[in-house]
Amino acid sequence: APRAGTCYQQVKQVLHAAVPERLQGRERETGILRHFLREHVLRRRPGSLYVSGAPGTGKTACLSRVLLDCKVCAVGLLWGWGALGWGQCNVPISMQEELAGSKTVVLNCMALGSPQSVFPALAQHLGLPVATGRERIRSLEKHLTAQGPMVLLVLDELDQLESKGQDVLYTLFEWPQLPNSRLVLVGLANALDLTDRSLARLGAHPAGSPQLLHFPPYTKEQLTRILQERLGQVAGDPVLDSAALQFCARKVSAVSGDARKALDVCRRAVEVVELEVRGQTLLKPLPGGES
Repeated sequence: APRAGTCYQQVKQVLHAAVPERLQGRERETGILRHFLREHVLRRRPGSLYVSGAPGTGKTACLSRVLLDCKVCAVGLLWGWGALGWGQCNVPISMQEELAGSKTVVLNCMALGSPQSVFPALAQHLGLPVATGRERIRSLEKHLTAQGPMVLLVLDELDQLESKGQDVLYTLFEWPQLPNSRLVLVGLANALDLTDRSLARLGAHPAGSPQLLHFPPYTKEQLTRILQERLGQVAGDPVLDSAALQFCARKVSAVSGDARKALDVCRRAVEVVELEVRGQTLLKPLPGGES
């Protein structure tokens, strides 16, 4: 029983929604993210990227993996994934060095009190003195257009910054277009049409709207491979058989294509089995016919 208990614990551990070493079914998107960082941070070209996709389609996980692979020191890491370790680096040494020399700020906009709170949060991470109102924005613009290393700003849950007149979003996405800007902005959100709906005026600028990258829902085959890869990390006989994994993948892909949901369903199934086995172990008759 203790051995079986350890097995269940290991299975539940690998089914948690942590950032894996390799993301199944997201090779194209990971490549685009790496290319964007190489083109803009490495070559010191300011720019912006808007990453969209429903929850659980791998947006945050992919970007986290790329940043970890590049060994970027992410300041204010608020992904909600927990403690992340460094992964094996598979990008060019020159890119590692350049990204490591840049200033990276990662903010989860869900944790901000209001859309305008993004400005003091960014100022704090950049080590700027406290300011208020327009002076705070002017101070940030002056800093981001002065000489210095490139600044990579990642804003997760970007749609939380929508406001009346969209002044916060416009300010942020216009910064990479300023003369001598050294800002590279990456925003992540669920809505596919946020830039069309909220940032239409950016299209009139010579630099145009941000580059777009969409993460489609995971397919049944992709979800099956994700589950198989996770469970393959646990030695011994599989706790969940292949038919069960495919059934789970088919149901989740039909509803949402959310990988986190698929992992959660399998983890709950393991918990049910674990409780049943534990109950059977407790109810076994004691030696000597004792009740």
